[in-house]
Amino acid sequence: MSSTPSPDALLGPADVRELAAALGVRPTKQRGQNFVIDANTVRRIVRTAEVRPDDVVVEVGPGLGSLTLALLEVADRVTAVEIDDVLASALPATIAARMPERAGRFALVHSDAMHVTELPGPAPTALVANLPYNVAVPVLLHMLDTFPGIERTLVMVQSEVADRLAAAPGSKVYGVPSVKANWYAEVKRAGAIGRNVFWPAPNVDSGLVALTRRTEPVKTTASKSEVFAVVDAAFAQRRKTLRAALAGWAGSAAAAEAALVAAGVSPQARGESLTVEEFARIAENRQARPADSTDSSDTEESGLQ
Repeated sequence: MSSTPSPDALLGPADVRELAAALGVRPTKQRGQNFVIDANTVRRIVRTAEVRPDDVVVEVGPGLGSLTLALLEVADRVTAVEIDDVLASALPATIAARMPERAGRFALVHSDAMHVTELPGPAPTALVANLPYNVAVPVLLHMLDTFPGIERTLVMVQSEVADRLAAAPGSKVYGVPSVKANWYAEVKRAGAIGRNVFWPAPNVDSGLVALTRRTEPVKTTASKSEVFAVVDAAFAQRRKTLRAALAGWAGSAAAAEAALVAAGVSPQARGESLTVEEFARIAENRQARPADSTDSSDTEESGLQ
């Protein structure tokens, strides 16, 4: 491994503003851009993520490079995925200027993270990112699904989204993101982040969410898309009983009840009380129906029901 980077390699408030000014960058709400300007915060994120010297880390939305530099201090390699043209073109130069001894360990992918299906170099073992609030859930689920080698994930998201991702069955905020994230991993809240460490300061609080990949997948004969179709249907009308909410998915309320009973789930229950394993059992017990054209794609993964 290369020599340890100098203590002043990370970006501070003045560095971030100067770099942004030089690039003509003004953070946009459209892309949820809020740049971290506090070196202690990015180092805390790296510690909380338990990044190791042998990790290959993928970062989504690196922005000006605040977290990227902190990751490079510790990880073996870092691959950053950036959609913004200006930010993507500038980041390699920032890494080379501030951490030249680690520049060879950095790679940039200029793309929309939702469209990334492969990354250069070794497969990633960890995902660490300050995710744009407006796309946090679909990006997280896409990355976990696309790169099964990601064992540990730490994402900074809007506090409300963090609560939803980490919610347990029975919680008022338990919903689609909670169940789908739990399909891949054990999920927990891992801390809060104040607004004053960002530029510009957001109007919402932020939270850290830690995800540890399941050592064994959910045991089911149903496919992920089949299970997720049940989840989407259950929470599309979350105030209804599952017998009613799953009627469209099953073909009728009676068919929904039959699937629920066979799965050992009360037809009067609601989606917010079920574990991912119970959703999987329901999916397993759906009876085929003629001209079945249900598309159980993941287009609703971003829903925050």
